[in-house]
Amino acid sequence: MSAPSAARRRVRAAAAVAVSAALMFSLAACASSTASDGVAELGAGIPAMAFNQAAAAQLPDAIKASKVLTVAIPTNEPPTQFYREGTREMTGTNPDVARLIGQALGVKVDIKVANFDSIIPGMAGGRYNMTVSSMTPTENRMKVLDFVDYLQMGNSIAVGTGNPQGITEEAALCGKKVGLLIGSYQLTANVPAADEKCQAEGKAPIQTSEFQDTRQAISGLTSGRLDAVLADSPILNFAAKANPDIEISSQYDFTPVGVGLPIESGLLTSVSAAMAEVLKSDSYKQVLKKYGLESSAITDPRVNFAQ
Repeated sequence: MSAPSAARRRVRAAAAVAVSAALMFSLAACASSTASDGVAELGAGIPAMAFNQAAAAQLPDAIKASKVLTVAIPTNEPPTQFYREGTREMTGTNPDVARLIGQALGVKVDIKVANFDSIIPGMAGGRYNMTVSSMTPTENRMKVLDFVDYLQMGNSIAVGTGNPQGITEEAALCGKKVGLLIGSYQLTANVPAADEKCQAEGKAPIQTSEFQDTRQAISGLTSGRLDAVLADSPILNFAAKANPDIEISSQYDFTPVGVGLPIESGLLTSVSAAMAEVLKSDSYKQVLKKYGLESSAITDPRVNFAQ
């Protein structure tokens, strides 16, 4: 076969460049879509949030320049946050709500997994811009963080199947061995208040054991080292459905949890405006439905409302 002419070589070279450029553009477009708007991470059936120009205009200059929000989220606690099977990609209610906020603000959400008790120190140290971690706004936490409500959840008490200790309410935890998550609202607020009542009634205080995640606490319960576990209702309810050795004996105290933002971050105005749109959206409803938490929906993104 004769060698191609110079003209043909030029045509082929131009075509190759065109194909290569088109492929690069296609890949870049896909990467940009996945990285910036979080649609792929949200999964099928969940529509993207519309970009909110007014909310985005309120972002601090540093976030406008980087177009990235670094978001701290705790470790494996389904259904609120957990790794997709076989991956290190976070999914769950909290990561998905964070991604909806990112879509509304037109920024990428960079999720950083952290132990719950390390999140506030990490935010103080400038490592994170935001946390979506089922964190209850309290007066103590509001000394360093602003909060925007995004969901409501309560407390659940998990016990062994058949409830051998007869624990049907928080008052029955006096003198019992109870597992709690380190830094949790249950540990820092519920237990001290319950202990005061125990003392007033002449009963022994709650014997607390602290864990980094509920799997460890539930292991203590099923092995007989604990009498109960007290934690957020979505997490324990999910665990009880998957584990025939435990059951939920009580649910109570349903209150909103909030997105946490460092007070000096300048993010409160933009995030609260974005959240107002998120809570009205079908995207938010579909995220909650995806994880069986439709009853946890709220409509009012209250700012700095202490529990």
